Amino acid sequence: MRRACVLVLLLAVGASSLALARHPHQPARDAAKTSASREAPATGFDYYVMALSWSPSYCRSHPDDDEQCARRGFGFVLHGLWPQYETGNGPQRCASSAEVDRRTAEAALAFMPSRRLINHEWRAHGTCSGLTPAAYFASADRAFASVQAPPQLKAPTRDLTMTAEQLRAALRGANPALTDAMFKLNCSRGELVEVRVCLDRNLAPRECGQRLRNACPSRDTFNIPASR
Repeated sequence: MRRACVLVLLLAVGASSLALARHPHQPARDAAKTSASREAPATGFDYYVMALSWSPSYCRSHPDDDEQCARRGFGFVLHGLWPQYETGNGPQRCASSAEVDRRTAEAALAFMPSRRLINHEWRAHGTCSGLTPAAYFASADRAFASVQAPPQLKAPTRDLTMTAEQLRAALRGANPALTDAMFKLNCSRGELVEVRVCLDRNLAPRECGQRLRNACPSRDTFNIPASR
C-alpha cells in the first residue's frame, strides 16, 4: 500500500514537471506582452496635418544648418506629418522603444533634409501614428509626393511677393483636389513659413479640423524668399 502511494506521488510530480518543461517561458511571454501593451503607440487620432516648410525662410534664420541650407536649392520640404484630433492639436511623444534606423533616415533625407529633424519628428509625432519608423516615413514620402508645388514656387531664383489669395489660387491650380478648407498658410515676420495640408488617414486631402488657423496676412503681401 505504501509503495502504491509513493508511486502515485512520483507520477504526479513527474507530470507537473513535464507540464512546466513544455512551457518554460510562459511567464516571460506574458510579461513581454504586458510591457508591449504599455509601450504601444497611440493611434486614436482623426487625421494628419502635413507641414510643408518653405526651406529658404527657414535657412534665413538657420544659416548654420549646413545639411539643409548649404546652397541646396530647396523650395518646399517636409517639416512633418502630424497625427491630429478633430478638436485641435494631437497626440505627441507616445511611448515607443523604436528608433529610426540608418536606412530609413537616408531615404527620408530626400524630402526631409535634416537628420536632426527626422529623429525629432519620429519621437514627437511618428510614435503616435501606430506605425514603425520605416512605415511612418514611407507614408510621409507618399504624402509629400501627393501635393505639387505651383510652377512659380519650384525653387524660384528671385524673391517673390504674394497675397494669401494669390498663393491659395496657385496651390489650388497645381492641386485640383484641394479646396481652401483643406490647407492653411503660415507666415512669420512678413515671410511665408509653411503650408499645412490636411489629409485623412489614407493620405487623401480632407477638410481641416478645428483650431487650425491661417497665419498669413489676408490682404497684404508677404515675401517668399528665393531658393539658395
